[in-house]
Amino acid sequence: MIRRRHLLFAAAATAMARPGRASQTLTLLVGAKPGSATDEGARSFVPFLGRHLKFTDIEVRNVPGGAGLAGVLALAEAAPTGAVLGLGATPMLPARMVDRGAADLMKRIMLVGAVQKEPIAIVSAAATPLGSVQDIVGRAGEDADAVPLGTPPPGSPPHLAALRLQALAATRLNIVAFPSATAARQAAIAGNVAAAALGLSSAIADLREGRLVGLGIAASNRAEVFPDMPPLRDVGLNLSAYVRRGLAAPTGLPDDVADRLRAAMQAVVADPEFVDQANASGYLATWIDGIAWTGSAETEQAELSQLWATEPWLQEGAG
Repeated sequence: MIRRRHLLFAAAATAMARPGRASQTLTLLVGAKPGSATDEGARSFVPFLGRHLKFTDIEVRNVPGGAGLAGVLALAEAAPTGAVLGLGATPMLPARMVDRGAADLMKRIMLVGAVQKEPIAIVSAAATPLGSVQDIVGRAGEDADAVPLGTPPPGSPPHLAALRLQALAATRLNIVAFPSATAARQAAIAGNVAAAALGLSSAIADLREGRLVGLGIAASNRAEVFPDMPPLRDVGLNLSAYVRRGLAAPTGLPDDVADRLRAAMQAVVADPEFVDQANASGYLATWIDGIAWTGSAETEQAELSQLWATEPWLQEGAG
């Protein structure tokens, strides 16, 4: 069985390039622990990719560590045949290039394309809600400790969004980083923090069930699932913060393999069931090709490098 699996692993690129042959295996590396939100998101995406990437079986391999960096490094070491791909995510990738000294990562991997776009939301407890995100900023200007703002761990997309909000508001926010998005969300519900910055998918169930209220969303437009949640720019805070997720590959992936992957992902984005899942989960089913995604990641890297110079989000020696 083990030998057969290795043979399938080695032959996957052939199947990718020559559809119509017997089903082959593709390994998707996920830089997170089994059962984590990232892992669950990847596993919910895999059936749709398999549906549109014909003659290919997909197995997930978890490579946790380094806040996502371990999975990217494992991907960079793989042969560029299409047999091994990775779950790509930004701003995770550019953040690790900045805070873990991995500046050459974009030379070692390529972003094939993204299919998910998740905005960051600012939420507070329904029992004791703030009026708006401006309440956080204004009260922080009077007393930096007055309005604790919870986030997932340092360097996570919501934590980076909170740091960007702080820089944009030109004030000192009381940002409290928790070990996980779940812990930050629970702290907000319990009133242990005045508000929390979370990926919308982490907050959506509690928003729908009335335990949390949405103060604002770091997006260009209102979210269709929560049309009453104002974009931050509507209250004078021009902050857009999204998590994009898709597929990455080792540099050197053959053009025909990359083309087949892109076609499959575009079919996923157009799949009504995937769109329904996206709407239910708190993200947008939207396509961005690898070239545009890479350009966005490079812009994020430059912005995060500037932020790191004045507000490093990891303690010395961390990571």
